[in-house]
Amino acid sequence: MDRYRHEYKYRIDRIEEEILLMRARGALDRDSHAGKDGTYYVRSLYFDDYGDSCLLDNEDGVDPRCKFRMRYYNDDIGYIRLERKSKRRGMCRKSTCLLTTEECRKLMRGIIPEVRPDMPEDKQKMFLEMELRSLIPKVIVSFERAAFVWPMGEVRITFDRQITSSGDIEQFLAGNYPMRPVLSEGRGILEIKWDEALPLYLKNLMQLDSLQWDGCSKYYMCRLCHL
Repeated sequence: MDRYRHEYKYRIDRIEEEILLMRARGALDRDSHAGKDGTYYVRSLYFDDYGDSCLLDNEDGVDPRCKFRMRYYNDDIGYIRLERKSKRRGMCRKSTCLLTTEECRKLMRGIIPEVRPDMPEDKQKMFLEMELRSLIPKVIVSFERAAFVWPMGEVRITFDRQITSSGDIEQFLAGNYPMRPVLSEGRGILEIKWDEALPLYLKNLMQLDSLQWDGCSKYYMCRLCHL
């Protein structure tokens, strides 16, 4: 996704999740990356500078702003992505490139890999920006996700639960680090992303007008656990 899309987030409790999941399963297509139970597990390592600019920008609502993270799914470290997520006027854009395990391990140590001419252009740009901004790894964010799609308008609806944080950066690829919950028991995050317009049918299906809107990122919530 290298274009700006709308992105709304809502905090939901266990009862709301059960109701909305039942509605989503009955009306939407399941995400192709999900397992047999309809979910997958996400591990991300977020970066910030020494002055915590990304954290403060989120807190102050700075517009535009962006942050970097590494991410892999379902404990598969053979497919690690570096992502640059930017936000402008309430809309988000994500640029992505694949990392080698060696590049990932360097970034985990706070070392930006050397830019080479044979690298994809997106990777060169991201490494250069990370170097210029002196970005270093800050926190691991892990969660379980159930995802659904609606082809018209390219709508994507995700349910994130069991959101945890960890400062044990060295264990990011191993996955056996202590994890601290960031939300109270039974609470999670509903995210809805779309391009031009959110169909009224989906807005009503997900009962958005009755939910608690939340503008904070998972990165921000997880960083607060370690301050």
